[in-house]
Amino acid sequence: MTEHPALDAAHLHCRSLQEALDRFRRHGLPRIADWGGRLATVLTDGGRLLAAGNGGSAAQAQHLTAELVGRYRRERRAYSALALHAETSSVTAIGNDYGFDHVYARQVTAHGRPGDVLLLLSTSGRSANLIAAAVAARQAGLRVWALTGPGPNPLVEAAHEALCVEAGSTATVQETHLVAVHLLCECFDAAVAAPLARDAAAVPGRMS
Repeated sequence: MTEHPALDAAHLHCRSLQEALDRFRRHGLPRIADWGGRLATVLTDGGRLLAAGNGGSAAQAQHLTAELVGRYRRERRAYSALALHAETSSVTAIGNDYGFDHVYARQVTAHGRPGDVLLLLSTSGRSANLIAAAVAARQAGLRVWALTGPGPNPLVEAAHEALCVEAGSTATVQETHLVAVHLLCECFDAAVAAPLARDAAAVPGRMS
């Protein structure tokens, strides 16, 4: 039986994704674990996560905030997280009045507070509206993290910290970003649960 010609492309895509994930596992996991722990500190202290991206990266930003406001795996309290592109009236009003490059920066100025975190997702790292958001966030005292495709790129330079996914296609970068989003949630949940477990263990008379 002859293989369908599209299978060659499918095998190549899967191989590319596997290679990208192998690189991410070797080089990106420590940063994701660190971000998860620090994000837990920010959000449990009453801070907020702002997230933004364009196109597929916007969808992944909203995926992340939904996991934090809702839940990832374990039951826990809700935490404050906003996907800025989902504010459609604000996005369209700002885009109409000030230009598309300002749709996130102006929202960051409105919603961000010192100590909050802004996470920007971009496969290219060259989107002007995300770079403007990073600049506005730094001026407002937020911590800026970037999840991008191959570096170096302008968004990496504009952020405080970045995790770059080395992959040859936009699709593979986005697929790896989704894994990073899920692992960030997993590390966040683990960091949130750790002090709760310690507090429970410290209650007098509690059975171990």
